[in-house]
Amino acid sequence: MIKFTLKIFRGIPHNQYWEEFELTLKPFYNIISALLDVQKHPYNKKGEKVTPISWEQGCLEEVCGSCSMLINGKPRQACTALVEKLIQEKGCSTITLAPLSKFPLVKDLVVSRQKMFEALKQVSAWVEVDGIYEKGFAPSQSAKVQEIRYILSTCMTCGCCSEACPQVNDHSSFMGPAPVSQVRLFNSHPTGKEQKEKRLRVLMKEEGLSNCGNAQNCARVCPKEIPLTESIGVMGREI
Repeated sequence: MIKFTLKIFRGIPHNQYWEEFELTLKPFYNIISALLDVQKHPYNKKGEKVTPISWEQGCLEEVCGSCSMLINGKPRQACTALVEKLIQEKGCSTITLAPLSKFPLVKDLVVSRQKMFEALKQVSAWVEVDGIYEKGFAPSQSAKVQEIRYILSTCMTCGCCSEACPQVNDHSSFMGPAPVSQVRLFNSHPTGKEQKEKRLRVLMKEEGLSNCGNAQNCARVCPKEIPLTESIGVMGREI
């Protein structure tokens, strides 16, 4: 029986601490399963009974984006992070979990990603449909455009790209890569393109593309492998 340690950065704002839990490795064990086992048996490595760990989860199949956290220092989804693979990658039996650092902490591994949602509101990341359905089917799109739009549509607002972006910080108003990519998605929509100028004008503001440093970390950590840097380049040319 292989034992491993979950080292979790816990607490609330201004009162955070590391706490360790020892668990037994199981086949196809992921981080969410490990956290659920700690929830069932809330005793730390010292044998002390502790308060339940707070984290978010939803679909458990890397679609909702809610279980984002720092796993061994890297932003990713906990539902697809297999414990055995993490141990092999790190070369030791201790796995560290911490909340994303670019978003306000709520408690333990839970953060508020509200500023990402506010950025989506800023860029009008939706299609205006009032009355348009009465005109029948929308214009057809080429297979190439459909393919591009599909991958852009898989964004789940998980926050991993913002976490990895050095330009997203307390001293910058940059909205992050995901909202920029969503502008590309909705501007390429037959109906959504009616709001194209409005969206591009938002990207011309201080929180828009002028603050992107082209570090390209966003594309490296995106769980859905969305070509975020490509989207940033396309939007830059359109602006």
